[in-house]
Amino acid sequence: MPSTLPVASAEERRVAYEARIAEVLEWYSSLSKPSDPLIGDLVGVSVRLALGRDLERCSRSVIELMKSPGSSPFWMFPAAGVAYLGRDRLSPEARAAIRRAWSSVMQLRGDTENHWAMYYASLYLMAQLYPNEPGSSWYTGKSSEENLAEARDYLIHWMRLTTTIGQGEFTCSHYIGEYAIPLTYLAAWAEDPAMRLRARMMLDWIFADQFANSLDGVLHGANARTDDTSVIERWNSLSSFFSWLLLGNTPPPAAYGGFGVYFATVARHYDLPEVIYRIGVDRGGDFMQRDLKRSRRRWRGSDVEMAPIYKLNYSRRDYAVGSYQGGISDPIQAHVWDVTWSVPDPRGVHNTMFSMHPVSSMEDLRMYFAEFPEQMMRSVTTEGKASYDSPDKFLGASRYEQVLQDQDTVIALYNIAPGTRFPHINGFLSKDLVDLTEDASGWIFARGGNAFLAYRPLAPYELQRSLVYRSSWTGSKQDSGDRRLYSPHLRNGTIVQAASASEFPSFAAFQAAIRALPLRFSLEPVPTVSFTSLRGRKLEFTYGRTPVVNGRPSDTSAWKLFEGPYLNAERGSQKLTLTNGRLERILDFNTLTITDRIRNP
Repeated sequence: MPSTLPVASAEERRVAYEARIAEVLEWYSSLSKPSDPLIGDLVGVSVRLALGRDLERCSRSVIELMKSPGSSPFWMFPAAGVAYLGRDRLSPEARAAIRRAWSSVMQLRGDTENHWAMYYASLYLMAQLYPNEPGSSWYTGKSSEENLAEARDYLIHWMRLTTTIGQGEFTCSHYIGEYAIPLTYLAAWAEDPAMRLRARMMLDWIFADQFANSLDGVLHGANARTDDTSVIERWNSLSSFFSWLLLGNTPPPAAYGGFGVYFATVARHYDLPEVIYRIGVDRGGDFMQRDLKRSRRRWRGSDVEMAPIYKLNYSRRDYAVGSYQGGISDPIQAHVWDVTWSVPDPRGVHNTMFSMHPVSSMEDLRMYFAEFPEQMMRSVTTEGKASYDSPDKFLGASRYEQVLQDQDTVIALYNIAPGTRFPHINGFLSKDLVDLTEDASGWIFARGGNAFLAYRPLAPYELQRSLVYRSSWTGSKQDSGDRRLYSPHLRNGTIVQAASASEFPSFAAFQAAIRALPLRFSLEPVPTVSFTSLRGRKLEFTYGRTPVVNGRPSDTSAWKLFEGPYLNAERGSQKLTLTNGRLERILDFNTLTITDRIRNP
């Protein structure tokens, strides 16, 4: 188990980083026997090109692989990586095969933010690699210069959008790789110094955002996109690969997260700034981070193209609480809120607690996807999101959920319309909770690590055996040992209060303190709660109304793009200030400058 203690020496950190990169490359290289006549995939070719091995076999393999090119960003970026890693190492015949593939097969751009990032980064690099060629030699029908200009314009547009109103696919447990890999390709290979710098600055931006929302390297809280596995086993995701590789403070996930291998082929081109390293591993005391994000782009059925997402992260030594205000940021894979507690070894541990409304809605899919409605449900459930149409899932966001978080208290209210498919809520109660007690007061008490947890369902419920998805592609399930809190009521709600065990002389004292807290609620005509938290904060929350905290209505109009002790940026500014202790780094996309300085004591 890696140490979570910070390493002071930059030289030591770099040596350890290089060793982890080598570990990934050597592992993947070992999967193919030297006696095999060909390397079976582009990632295997990329690894050997990065290592400078089996070059003749790499060339033969590329020629064979290019006979059947793919047709999406998930083929484009590995092919672009091989083209650049093999510029001086592949045979002329292999390089010619790559070039032909980019003229013979139409590449589909996709419909999500990560698809477009991969698509345009790949097109940019390939157009740069083969300049001054006519449209007849490209699948787009456009010349090299036209392809380069289109790709450049989109990439700058996306960076401007992210640095002014926030990223749409924010703090993703897996899709962070679909940004980190193409950005690192650009940082390594873009000939334009401005594009190289932009890519490097965006890498800093997304890694700082992830590490500020991680607990001992494990991503927690709200995600625009996650999956059925990592929504309950928070560590088991590609995001943990980046924590392991860049911070060294958590174990790597199985197979290094899959896509992590691609990143490893170019990882030496990126050096994590010390201030971001410190944000990930060396934080002092409790802190609150407020971030502005945006929803996925809406194509129809909405007056708002991209809705603002107000995201909170409250982090302590023993646990962290994260959320956004509810509603749909992504129609399939969003995760709205949770309490996640620290554990010595996160592997196999379901160290999280939350509730949600399991949505299956053609109306939601039509809003966010442009395909014909008749095929949407089938497409979603057969293309890696098998749980979407399942009532027992723990993944997804609902238009009928609204959330108030205040420090380490969460109130989630549900006002589900009659006739809605799956008119119930699911609460997640982990197999790893200790001393779980259904109290006569209506509270459910439990211990998770060094955190004390109190969960208050607002409507009648039953605890059921939980079946989790072994595969998001096949939909196969297995008993996880967890429990699903099933509450089949349209008007519903959940209150969760967390605290550190060190704050109380005993678990019984924590329970007594929770029972003594003032709580009033009703579910009709809509859910409404008045609750005074452990922190002495009076929270008044009615579904459909602005929450009131200590007598003052919550005001999101003044939210900044980032606001907290470590990340700060004004809305619309394109300028992020990263701070840890006296270290400060300013990423300014207006002037394309990075400023590092030591602040005065």
